[in-house]
Amino acid sequence: MHADVVELRDFYRSPLGQVARRMVNRRVRQLWPSVAGLTVLGLGYATPFLGRMGEEADRVVACMPAAQGVLPWPPDGPNRTTIGEEGELPFPTQYFDRILLVHALEGSEQVRPMLREAWRVLAGGGRLLIVVPNRRGLWARRDMTPFGSGHPYSAGQLSRLLRDCMFTPVQTTHALFVPPFRWRMLQRGAAAWERAGERWFTRFAGLVMIEATKQIYAAPPARAVARRRERLVAVPSPMRPAGAGRNGVSAAAARTSPARP
Repeated sequence: MHADVVELRDFYRSPLGQVARRMVNRRVRQLWPSVAGLTVLGLGYATPFLGRMGEEADRVVACMPAAQGVLPWPPDGPNRTTIGEEGELPFPTQYFDRILLVHALEGSEQVRPMLREAWRVLAGGGRLLIVVPNRRGLWARRDMTPFGSGHPYSAGQLSRLLRDCMFTPVQTTHALFVPPFRWRMLQRGAAAWERAGERWFTRFAGLVMIEATKQIYAAPPARAVARRRERLVAVPSPMRPAGAGRNGVSAAAARTSPARP
């Protein structure tokens, strides 16, 4: 079940939510240092992480699941947000170069249909980046944050799911090592927690982030298929010689042999 969009908005306005936004944005920036000239889709509740991309990319769109609700974005410009069903995204095929899934997978009841739709609208050579709660992390165990609801994943589970849905995982990283408490001292030292966690405690991160590419299987050219079919049709039956009639005598031999009385 998806978290309500108003609850998500309020969380990212809180001090703890602002810390989470900075840490996740930092990691997204490392994975995607530039999106200049690209088309970007934020699926789920990804608007807290699309601000920089909106300044660089050719086009940025946010799509929020109908079960979650929708809020306009950005607050100071033309609306770039739409609402859609998880298994039927309202976009053309192979339209986006980058897709960012945040607050989408863990609350969905249509995980595979959503990923298949993401595969459809992602361009060949495009990249998909999924952000989900880590099942071993503290953030998945605290329901005071949106990452504490829904279904958390391990890196291995998410990789297998992506392969089942025709994606190839490229790299895995983690974010949110700072404990999910409203203590100002912890929040001020969030950057130090991130550096220490990246070095020593990756399995206990709050979030798992996996970047993947789209699998495209090559088919044989149409001419090769046609030639193969011709060869199959031209093979004579092993039961009788080529050109033979039902009685095993060829048509040419029947014409030249004398008629029996």
